[in-house]
Amino acid sequence: MSPDNDRHPYQGFEQGPIRPPSEAHSLLVRVTRNCHWNRCTFCPVYKGARFSIRPVEHVLKDLDTIASHIEKLEFISAGPGILLEDDVIQLFKSLTREETVPFRAALQWYVSGMESVFLQDADSLVLRPDRIIPILAHLKKLFPRVKRITSYSRSDTIARIPDADLRLFREAGLNRIHIGMESGCDAVLEMMRKGATKDLHVRSGLKVKAAGMELSEYYMPGLGGRDLWREHAQDTADAMNRINPDFIRLRTLAIPDGTPLAEEVRAGRFRRCPDILTAEETLLFLDILEGVTGYLASDHALNLFPELEGRLPGDLVRMKDLAWRFLTMEPDARFLYQLGRRLGIMSRLADTDDPTLKSDVLSAAARFGATPENIDAITDAIVRGFI
Repeated sequence: MSPDNDRHPYQGFEQGPIRPPSEAHSLLVRVTRNCHWNRCTFCPVYKGARFSIRPVEHVLKDLDTIASHIEKLEFISAGPGILLEDDVIQLFKSLTREETVPFRAALQWYVSGMESVFLQDADSLVLRPDRIIPILAHLKKLFPRVKRITSYSRSDTIARIPDADLRLFREAGLNRIHIGMESGCDAVLEMMRKGATKDLHVRSGLKVKAAGMELSEYYMPGLGGRDLWREHAQDTADAMNRINPDFIRLRTLAIPDGTPLAEEVRAGRFRRCPDILTAEETLLFLDILEGVTGYLASDHALNLFPELEGRLPGDLVRMKDLAWRFLTMEPDARFLYQLGRRLGIMSRLADTDDPTLKSDVLSAAARFGATPENIDAITDAIVRGFI
């Protein structure tokens, strides 16, 4: 692939639309635009947007711009990462309109400690080493305090990269890869047009680890729907067992309007899992996990159980007990938690015992017209608003 705008002038600092929740404190560096695959039926992010590669010199200019703002912030700093609000306001007022976006990015990164960087957009590893390595080298030169540089990638992309090139990326500073496995079930992967198979996911995950990089794999509870939830949980857990990633990140399925999967739902070809079935699927997934020694993270607003996370295998029994407790709750208490969680009022199953939180949820239920009978439709509408 050649850069889209080798023949186009630099248009200024850019950042893409998304990043993993775990990269909330990272500097976002856009090296490609959008997604070169862009066929996954559940994903709304890049539909209708053309993929392109930014020229290396444009990315380097972005980094230089951030460095210039960091220099200004350090000049007014009252200590490492410490800024006085009045000083920041005065500095902001001195900027041109074009400078405000990179300044905000630099400010957020500066106060976060400047230790992590995320390369955007959906799959930076489609770039050849002669494009990625100069960017990594410039990052390390400008910001020597950086400890972690990460990127999304796809399993089919990783599979095509020579092992030697992956090691070059690692030696240049790229030390964590996020892969959206979503499922290890071939039937689910085909249905969702992921462009991958279970075997490909496993081979690519092992390849990332062999290169000395940390590996973060994503699992999407609910993606198999009512018809394939068992196979989805079983095959995904088996794939994770074979890879043993450093992180397993839960990202519960939501189906926003405008996606191909939403049309499948309307046509009756895909039947969504209600919360109780997604919890049963998650418990089955946990039951099959074996030999995984990484960290299971529930770090997204879409997830029903924020507290379902911990170090494997030590915290596995506690996490399974959590899912089981939800499944065996009294229906009224489960209803309260479902609605309270989706509204951000509750974050732990034990919150259903808090009288104040319970009262807040009951008031919200009256406003929404939510009942145990329609709770899944109500919470689905709320969740779609998160995306």
